[in-house]
Amino acid sequence: MSIELHHADNVATIILSRELSLNALTFEMYKELTSMFSSSNALMNAKAVVITGKGRGFCAGGDRDHIIAKLIDAPQEKLDWFAQLTCQLITHIRHYPQPVIAAINGVAVGAGAVIAAACDLRVASPHARIGFVFPQVGLSGADMGACYLLPRLIGTGRASELLLLGDIIDADKAYQMGLFNVVTEDALGYAKQWATQLTQGTAHDITKRMLRLEESMDFDEAMKAEAKTQADCMAKPSFKKAYENSIKQRMLHKGEGR
Repeated sequence: MSIELHHADNVATIILSRELSLNALTFEMYKELTSMFSSSNALMNAKAVVITGKGRGFCAGGDRDHIIAKLIDAPQEKLDWFAQLTCQLITHIRHYPQPVIAAINGVAVGAGAVIAAACDLRVASPHARIGFVFPQVGLSGADMGACYLLPRLIGTGRASELLLLGDIIDADKAYQMGLFNVVTEDALGYAKQWATQLTQGTAHDITKRMLRLEESMDFDEAMKAEAKTQADCMAKPSFKKAYENSIKQRMLHKGEGR
């Protein structure tokens, strides 16, 4: 089994499980991951998703034997098909309605680095390393959406550094750049803790959608869109329920203080 899927308490955990190859991707894994993220039902309508790798690696990109060797001298139609497949995976991760957290337990390079960048949050081990190594394998840094995602995460200057040089950087540098949100010894445990916390909240799907839509809006458009969106949220039962819960919590705290 190349990919494991576990579900508990509204959190889906996806584990890339080709440990001996540092979880390098095959054609089949690309298809399976794309299928998972293209349907909420595939992830059992999880309210948060964690993706990680087994063993010492998060994901070492495309497998040299299973993918790269088969693309050398392949007809243009197959190259086009594969490039579109990889972009479809990133698109579905970005469009998955609920938060997706990468628990980067080890090396994340090439496609693995872009998958991590496509997630909403990134929690990394101190041993993690990340690199957009496409220039080192004869490709451009414009791969799987990297030229779109990275500047929005860390700015154009830093993104240019990573995408043009193709260097692999350690967890501390990635954290300093703002690429990693947290660096901790227990990356998976921390990511699951965040995921559980996120399941208690509401309207995360709306927040994700607005973050995506507002990237192409000017300030005035964004203000109008947010006013309409938040007013719609206030009209939902979840808004009243959250208020009633806060009153209950306040009464409990008052009781404890007596």
